[in-house]
Amino acid sequence: MNCEACQLKELVLEPHEVREVLRCVLHTIVFHRALGLVRPRDVDCELFEITYVQCGDSDLEKKIEEKIDQFMIWVEKHPNRKCQVSLSFYEVKNKQPSWFISTKIERLYWEQWHINLHVITPKAHGKSLHSKIPVNSQEEASEESSSRRASLEASLREVLFHIIRFVNDKKDHIPPIPNNEVISFPYEITIPRRNWSAGFSKSETANSTELNSRRCFATAAAAAAVSPPPPSLYEQN
Repeated sequence: MNCEACQLKELVLEPHEVREVLRCVLHTIVFHRALGLVRPRDVDCELFEITYVQCGDSDLEKKIEEKIDQFMIWVEKHPNRKCQVSLSFYEVKNKQPSWFISTKIERLYWEQWHINLHVITPKAHGKSLHSKIPVNSQEEASEESSSRRASLEASLREVLFHIIRFVNDKKDHIPPIPNNEVISFPYEITIPRRNWSAGFSKSETANSTELNSRRCFATAAAAAAVSPPPPSLYEQN
């Protein structure tokens, strides 16, 4: 089994935009990898002229919101940083026991999505809260904010189209459906560690992705050595 990884375009955004962007991206990915019977629900973004689709499952929505809440706490403590939120799909397998290890359950990762964000601190206009801001400065600030928001919306659209292209092009690595009653393959959402204080650079992103990919391929190779490949692959309509 191969583990496919998708690096999404970096999005430059302010803290108040993070929640809406993550909802849009995470739900889009999960919906396009959904299983069984789903009740698609169109959702209009509050900050952008963009509509995305959710699976209509309350438990799934709750889990995503909880993870976004955790990430927002991290953002508040680490302002003006580059960071990465990852969504990984995996299979659960029982590892064959040996003479010194009992039966162990392991995760075989088959797809990983890396959402790259650069959360910037909004620019402060004026020297203090009590100082009067010239009208021209207010207009310039408004134009700058509108231009930045339009750029972010365009980049977010690019990310959504990238997701759609990826799920349509990459299907051979998808494992058989584990259970017709579940909405989604098993998945996990990872965010930066709470005590992580270093800046996030492109090289660190690449190294992190490389380590994750190595873990995927190593785990998959080990599984292939003890069990034959699945007879059929799930085909997405």
